[in-house]
Amino acid sequence: MSKQTKKKLVPELRFPEFVDKDTWIKMKLSEVLFEHGTKSEGGEEVYSVSVHKGVINQIEHLGRSFAAANTDHYKRVLPGDVIYTKSPTRDFPYGIIKQSKVSKPVIVSPLYGVFTPETNAIGVILDAYFKYPERTFNYLESIVQKGAKNTINIKNDVFLSKSLVLPQDSKEQQKIATFLSSLDDLLDAENQKLEGLKAHKKCLLQQLFPTKGEKVPQLRFPEFEDSGEWKETTLGHKEVSSFVSKKARLEELRLENYVSTENILPDYSGIKIASKLPPLGSFTKFKEGDILISNIRPYLKKVWLSSIVGAASNDIIVVRAGVKVNELFLSFLLRNDAFINYVMKSAKGVKMPRGDKSAMMEYHVMLPQKAEQQKIAACLSTLDEWIAAQAEKIEGLKAHKKGLMQGLFPALKKNV
Repeated sequence: MSKQTKKKLVPELRFPEFVDKDTWIKMKLSEVLFEHGTKSEGGEEVYSVSVHKGVINQIEHLGRSFAAANTDHYKRVLPGDVIYTKSPTRDFPYGIIKQSKVSKPVIVSPLYGVFTPETNAIGVILDAYFKYPERTFNYLESIVQKGAKNTINIKNDVFLSKSLVLPQDSKEQQKIATFLSSLDDLLDAENQKLEGLKAHKKCLLQQLFPTKGEKVPQLRFPEFEDSGEWKETTLGHKEVSSFVSKKARLEELRLENYVSTENILPDYSGIKIASKLPPLGSFTKFKEGDILISNIRPYLKKVWLSSIVGAASNDIIVVRAGVKVNELFLSFLLRNDAFINYVMKSAKGVKMPRGDKSAMMEYHVMLPQKAEQQKIAACLSTLDEWIAAQAEKIEGLKAHKKGLMQGLFPALKKNV
């Protein structure tokens, strides 16, 4: 691609063969999007629209169907159609706009706007343009009215009434669309690798620890095959772990060593530094090697093996490995679905369930010799490093794509 800065209505980045062509013009969405208005023909699957997943099967996305018993009035979405949801999310307060990448007709809520693009390439370009919150906000803010309970009031013809600067040349449209699709394909492939690594780890966690009623795991390293059965005990046994209760005062804390449940990332993804210190109070003191478990919504799997000395909010349970347990091994044991499911069974509360510390202490654990613990922990830790590296690679690709996206469209302060 080449840089282009001289003309006002062209993007900074263009493919070389289009650099000298003044083919980007302001056009209303109604010139490139058309409402076909077709309804369900019966038999189509109900789909939702997600910020991150795009147009996706509702059951796959939400776990169950929220569709009406009779979906005859639902809107039919053809492959390549553009959908405007008219429902607010945190980053998209006026709704989200996505192109359907589904290869078959589906149906969506009758509240959505469904439009066929003039060309599939224009649909790809609009999907990419509206992927970013600031652009979507800029386009919708002046034409959307918010009703009671934050509902969005806007007619489809009003949605189509504003203008964007878009490429008029169909060849340039197709070139841009092919480029954008290739970026998405690359990201999809890298995300599939990440999901594959996570699935492999989940499988290993199940196989490297004994299942209920068993005294040896399904999968064992060769050097430990003749090491005998694992020993059954409880999490609260003094040689296994202790639940820390020692307190720290506010004046002992700094941002980088204060941890609340909000600072621990879900799915064992690590930790983020607190944005501010808490109000006055006492907090649980922890040290390097302690395991911090968020006691709010345990199903989020917020478990972190500490690498610092600090203090945790009272919504966090601090577990310290005993003399017979490797701390890294214990952290993986407490990340296992078996432990999380056990905690959820005794959790109290519906909207914001909390684990029961006494029940956790009674949790039955199976332990091998410490050398085998270390081997298991090292294996899983290596896999964690691969997962972290893959996640970092994906974030780098996303940042690169975002930078390219800023140059692929003309920079206008406000679209009218």
